[in-house]
Amino acid sequence: MDNLNEMTHVLVVDDETAIRYSVSKTLQRVGYQVQEAASGEDALDMMNRQTFDVVLTDIRMPGLDGVELVRRIKDIDADTIVVLMTAYPSLGTAVEALRLGAHDYLIKPSNSQDIRQCVARGVERARNLKRRRTLLDAIRSNLSELSRSDTEVTKLMAIPGTRDDEKLAMADNGAESTVNTVMNLGPLTIYPGRYQISVNDQNIDLTPTEFDLLLYLAAHRGRVVSCHELVREVRGYAVDEAEAREVIRPHVSNLRRKLKLSGQDEDLIVNVRGIGYRLSEQID
Repeated sequence: MDNLNEMTHVLVVDDETAIRYSVSKTLQRVGYQVQEAASGEDALDMMNRQTFDVVLTDIRMPGLDGVELVRRIKDIDADTIVVLMTAYPSLGTAVEALRLGAHDYLIKPSNSQDIRQCVARGVERARNLKRRRTLLDAIRSNLSELSRSDTEVTKLMAIPGTRDDEKLAMADNGAESTVNTVMNLGPLTIYPGRYQISVNDQNIDLTPTEFDLLLYLAAHRGRVVSCHELVREVRGYAVDEAEAREVIRPHVSNLRRKLKLSGQDEDLIVNVRGIGYRLSEQID
């Protein structure tokens, strides 16, 4: 049993009591913290009071159906992973639900293994989203501190009639800097939440893995990060170093190619042979 499962909260939504009970027990046996809701309305009420990592919901329910519930859930918390369950598969319904942000699709009746594997994939995705938020927060904090050091301290040092030590104390005790949604990192402009960066005013669309990889290296700039660590923190699973190099290399290659196509001639991602990757000094 994964000890992390004990910290994972799952909500099962279905108007049929027997199905709710069966799915809940299947997930509880592997350690998930599971709660149940008999309707979409009940599910929304619970989500307004508690955060869930994964929601499994039936599509056809009286009142608020599963597709509409997906939309409402994403309005409450865009990072919640939603898995749809239905005994009446329909391509149109599936496409609409996935368009609204559903993560996966289960056909009822589903066996225990399918349910657990589906939820495990959702949990991995939820953990990756949390890691991304942590990376963004770390980078925002670093950039904010650098910005304050480069601008606020300079302004304070120009105030006449105040000793230098008083000016520095004022800088240390100043109000927290306002963090913008757009972040500047060396020659790059980063747009959190959009998987997009820009170089020289040219936008570059990145895959989630490429975006997370760049953010992780940025958050740990100043040191070489092993491929094993990158796979663990960016992809969410552990492999040995040899396999990790094979996993990470294509993503680094694609990221470098996209940067060069934008006119960024020098490699921002440096390969330290036999160890891993680090960001170029341009990022500092």
